[in-house]
Amino acid sequence: MLWVGAALVAGGLLSYLGQQFLALRKRQETEKKAEEVLVRTRDREKEILLEAKEEALKLRAQAEADYRERRTEVQKLERRVAQKDEALERRGEGLERREHQLQNRERETQNLRNQVEELKKRQTQELERLAGLSTEEAKGLLLQALETEVREEASRKARQWEAEVRADAEARVREVLSAALQRCASDVVTETTVSVVPIPSDEMKGRLIGREGRNIRALEQATGVDLIIDDTPEAVTLSSFDPVRREVARQALQKLILDGRIHPARIEEVVAKARDEVEKAMMAAGEEAVVKAGVRGVHPELVKLLGRLKYRTSYGQNVLAHSLEVAHLAGLIAADMGASVEVARKAGLLHDLGKAVDHEVEGTHALIGARLVEEWDRSPQVVQAVAQHHGETEATTVEGFVVAAADALSGARPGARGEAVERYLQRLRDLENIARGFPGVAEAFAIQAGREIRILVKPEAVDDLTAVRLARDIVKKIEEGLEYPGQIKVTVIRETRAVDYAK
Repeated sequence: MLWVGAALVAGGLLSYLGQQFLALRKRQETEKKAEEVLVRTRDREKEILLEAKEEALKLRAQAEADYRERRTEVQKLERRVAQKDEALERRGEGLERREHQLQNRERETQNLRNQVEELKKRQTQELERLAGLSTEEAKGLLLQALETEVREEASRKARQWEAEVRADAEARVREVLSAALQRCASDVVTETTVSVVPIPSDEMKGRLIGREGRNIRALEQATGVDLIIDDTPEAVTLSSFDPVRREVARQALQKLILDGRIHPARIEEVVAKARDEVEKAMMAAGEEAVVKAGVRGVHPELVKLLGRLKYRTSYGQNVLAHSLEVAHLAGLIAADMGASVEVARKAGLLHDLGKAVDHEVEGTHALIGARLVEEWDRSPQVVQAVAQHHGETEATTVEGFVVAAADALSGARPGARGEAVERYLQRLRDLENIARGFPGVAEAFAIQAGREIRILVKPEAVDDLTAVRLARDIVKKIEEGLEYPGQIKVTVIRETRAVDYAK
């Protein structure tokens, strides 16, 4: 047992010693590896230090090279700055010399100015003494002469510009109006404002008068028309300021003559039927005119009023036919001028609408028509064109000018309107009297059937510029105070005659 225990102890001791030996050997190997790593680390540090020193040497050399280069550039800049400073100093010296020279010249110039002023004063005094006029009086004479010269030059320029503008405008207007007339054919109107109804025999006159005049009174009361029965063979005349009433009476009278039954009750019945037929005829005439004019969107009330113009005449010209013609002409002119064709046609068709009710409403037919169109159509452009076609309102639209031109063109073409001889002669007298009413007018002559008036002025009272103004004033006075178809040319003639006698 002891041997066994000693063996176990010895075995344990050997095992312990073996472990210690192995640990010692392992530590020695570890220390050896650590020494090797340390040696390698020191060698690496030496290499890194060498590389760092080499890199530092390179950076230092590069820095020195950059320094030398920068220093060279700075030296160059310093030399340039020094050169510029020298140049500025030389320039400053030159400027100082020039400044002194300018000051000397200014003093010399001021001295010369003073001498010139003194000479002017002496010359002015001498001129005033020789001429016997003061400076202000001389200036007044000079300004008066200059003003006269400027006025004459302005008058010449105004006449030249007016002639050029008139020539261009007349050429353009002639082209537009001739094109419109060539494309618009109209009938010559010969209607009058009095209706004549033929009767089969003079015996019918007694039946129309009736017992104690009851038939003629009933007819006049029912129609509001004067029935004139005179010595005219086989004819009865109807007279009334209202063309619609006159047409109703004409149709009723024709029906009564054909029927043969003429008494108050029958007269009232026939007149009522004739009035209905005339109303339908007016509506149909208005609708037909709207279709022919190519106008859309016309209110039925305006169409009805337009149809009333079928029985209205102006200077012998049927107003409805005239309105239709104006609509066509306005459309053609507006197309050539680039204006609104639709507005021009509509305004042209409705421009005389006020004549349908002008005997019932106060005011001119242009303004009445404008109010009617404004009430039923509510088209501002059409309303303005209708209102301004006779120049009674301010012209603001191109279509208004177009309608006014078409209206004048339709009324002024040959055969469009008839005019009584007395009224024609009175218009010529009025035209001459208007011209003679201006100061400086010696004589005035209306020529070319009243289309032109030539005015002779006194040359000592009217100069060239005043003659131009006089022509314009006479034109304005004619437009304001005279009614005439078309246009009137005003020519002012100033003639200077020098007369002397040899003895």
